[in-house]
Amino acid sequence: MKLIISGGGTGGHIFPAVAIANEVRRRHPEAEILFVGANGRMEMTRVPEAGYNIVGLDIAGLQRSLTPKNLLFPIKVMRAVRKAGKIIEKFRPDAVVGVGGYASAPVLMAATSRSIPALIQEQNSYAGLVNKLMARRVQRICVAYDGMEKFFPADRLVLTGNPVRTEIADGQRNEALAFFGLDANRPVLLVIGGSLGARTLNQATAAALPRLREAGVQLIWQTGKTYFPEAEKQAAPFAADNLKALEFVRRMDLAYAAADVVISRAGALSVSELCLTGKPSILVPSPNVAEDHQTKNALALTQKDAAILVRDAEAGAQLYDEALALLQNPARQQQLAANIRQLAYPQATATIVDELLRLLPAAPNS
Repeated sequence: MKLIISGGGTGGHIFPAVAIANEVRRRHPEAEILFVGANGRMEMTRVPEAGYNIVGLDIAGLQRSLTPKNLLFPIKVMRAVRKAGKIIEKFRPDAVVGVGGYASAPVLMAATSRSIPALIQEQNSYAGLVNKLMARRVQRICVAYDGMEKFFPADRLVLTGNPVRTEIADGQRNEALAFFGLDANRPVLLVIGGSLGARTLNQATAAALPRLREAGVQLIWQTGKTYFPEAEKQAAPFAADNLKALEFVRRMDLAYAAADVVISRAGALSVSELCLTGKPSILVPSPNVAEDHQTKNALALTQKDAAILVRDAEAGAQLYDEALALLQNPARQQQLAANIRQLAYPQATATIVDELLRLLPAAPNS
């Protein structure tokens, strides 16, 4: 079995792609899996770290503002499709998976024009441009939210949820508290701004450090690489109070296990992990994403009383009022936790791979 998985750009695309690859490899260790990403994007380092080969295309998205770079966009797409076609002809995959992101479109175009079966995995409640453009060329579209018929052909849709690492929910609280050096008798707040960090969350958190110390709250604060040097200086005077700034949290299973409340952006991967871990959450959607899709992701939860929404523009004034109120209200935490767990899809990765294997010309036993 030979598969190509294409896409990337952010952790929200890359980690689901790796989860799908891991599930295929778990079932069929002999399978050959090749990733195709965009040169210069984070998949070019993250995917090899996960143990898979990746080839890069010279492709980038359209700029939202008027710029001469957009004039070159059609030429770059044509070149990327041509290179993707050469990759496909050399590798000869049995099927192709697109997870969204710049590199996904050229690979899906090249594959479907050669009658190679293809599957799309859409993480968000508002479909990405690439996936919308490719929807009628592929055989299956796996989605994480109800109501996606407004974007995709209904006869190709399968509601699967997002593929996340199921072990993310396996962390033990005692181990987690020891790992982060935290006090079991004091509440823990986890702040995560996505794989690249979040300016609004970091600014609001830095300003709230004195309030957190006064309230006896402990903090695990993932800042992202860009913001870490400044955040490290800001948190240093509060280290004795267990208010910790970290560039990147690799043991997210333990971070979730330690946390009583989570503040997060509303990327698809983050939302799916919060559902799986059942954490009381305050979501601050990023305004800097296509079609404001993070707000739509957040509303899918808040409309079911499964999370609290704070708008990015209001975070400076409201975020830590909401966070401290929730940390002091165990009954409300339990209510949010119960509701968000109802939205989890723990078998998402397995279901997506089931659908993928059904597309193969001679479908192997799953």
